[in-house]
Amino acid sequence: MSKLVPRSGVCAAALAAVVVAATTTASADVCDDLWYQRNAIFKAAGYCFKTSRGIRAFGNAGCAYDDEADVPLSARQSTRVRQIKADERALGCR
Repeated sequence: MSKLVPRSGVCAAALAAVVVAATTTASADVCDDLWYQRNAIFKAAGYCFKTSRGIRAFGNAGCAYDDEADVPLSARQSTRVRQIKADERALGCR
């Protein structure tokens, strides 16, 4: 099996750009998944979303809590939300 070896600085730069773009896209996909998982927990517990993204994804039908801190989460849900937030921070999600 032969290795792909860039023969010029232009090729190396192009290859690096492709790798960065793929990594950025993969990270964005993971961040989107984490965002969705975290907010699905809040939706199930009755949170009223404020952002257009949250409202588009989950709507506000049946919501009861305007403040995230007021949402009654089980110990398991709270632990999962904390883990997701830690993962989002580690990945630099926005």
